Amino acid sequence: MSNIKVNLENTGFKKEELMKYNEKVEKAHEELHSVADNEDDFVGWLHLPTNYNKEEFERIKKCAEKIKKDSEVFLVIGIGGSYLGARAVIESLTNTFYNACSNIKTPKIFFVGNNMSPNYMNDLLECIGNKDISITVISKSGTTTEPAIAFRIFREFMESKYGVDEARKRIYITTDKEKGALKTLSNEEEYETFVIPDNIGGRYSVLTAVGLLPIAVAGIDIDKLMYGAKNAEDKYNENSVKYNQCYQYAVARNILYSQEKTTEILVNYEPKMQYFTEWWKQLYAESEGKENKGIFPTGAMFTTDLHSIGQYIQEGRRNLFETVISIENPETDITIKKDADNIDGLNFVADKTMDYVNKKAMQGTIEAHVAGGVPNIIITMERLDAENLGELIYFFELSCAISGKLLGVNPFNQPGVEAYKKNMFRLLGKPGV
Repeated sequence: MSNIKVNLENTGFKKEELMKYNEKVEKAHEELHSVADNEDDFVGWLHLPTNYNKEEFERIKKCAEKIKKDSEVFLVIGIGGSYLGARAVIESLTNTFYNACSNIKTPKIFFVGNNMSPNYMNDLLECIGNKDISITVISKSGTTTEPAIAFRIFREFMESKYGVDEARKRIYITTDKEKGALKTLSNEEEYETFVIPDNIGGRYSVLTAVGLLPIAVAGIDIDKLMYGAKNAEDKYNENSVKYNQCYQYAVARNILYSQEKTTEILVNYEPKMQYFTEWWKQLYAESEGKENKGIFPTGAMFTTDLHSIGQYIQEGRRNLFETVISIENPETDITIKKDADNIDGLNFVADKTMDYVNKKAMQGTIEAHVAGGVPNIIITMERLDAENLGELIYFFELSCAISGKLLGVNPFNQPGVEAYKKNMFRLLGKPGV
């Protein structure tokens, strides 16, 4: 049974339109698979669920168990793809109030090195207090400004707290297998080190050690996560748009883009998925936003955002379309009870569950937005668990690669990211800039 389903009935175009792209899709499919095992191409994620490093995978689980035993707090230092995927999975699959729950036995997990706010850093240091901590630093080069500054601060903090030798045992590095500042330091200090594969870019790296170590520390079953991704790898191996729903989503986006629908809103009705949206935004923005092309990816959390940006979506500029993620079976539910006084006038929902009401809100919103000229793509997942989320991650990675190729851009580079860095380094007086 397919856990992920794509519904294009509310897009405003007929399914026959998809087949006009079939030749281009088959070509893109062949291009991806022909270089999937090349070290010089960034397509290593394509067969990762099958070809991942099994020895390293077991070492990740072993280190996660050590961290869970000796640490109350686990810090994840990284930016962009070096933290968004891990945070997306952790927040999707753990208690909504994970860090605030005293009955949760795994370490509290905080993310740092993704901004340069002194307030954020000082607040985090205050929050940690005298708790036992371990950290992971994730960076291909080790010189990316935000995580490098954070690591400098927390390395000093840990060496002062534990001494150099004990601090070494609590620092875990994920970086290049051979070169770079972080790799050099890891060799010198003998830190436990994991590898960022050469042929997998940051935004596609969540199913490597980049994401898997923090995810495992949170107590999530990474075997099931990889199993779901493997299901997706097998299922979406068909090169025809007619049978491949992953490719149907990619083509649908390009059809809507050709109709001047230049902004895509990823909509969730589950707050746990907020950071999944953030991961998705980076994936599509860095992959497609180049050469003055691309759909602008943004996100909304409904029903919350219906009370803020809902008016614009309903009646603003008609350059929008929505991709709605619907979770078929909730993990938990609450039945709304009848109130004798009915002062709030809500007895019409008595004996109904919150999930039922939430889904009717979703249905009503889709109907309203489609009637208002906003096409909707609906992606249904069976339930929010590790296996289904692994499949959804792979679904979006593959559809993004195909969509970028249909758009005519390289979906695996991000040359524009360097522009602000050059100016920042110049303004800071970095030598040689």
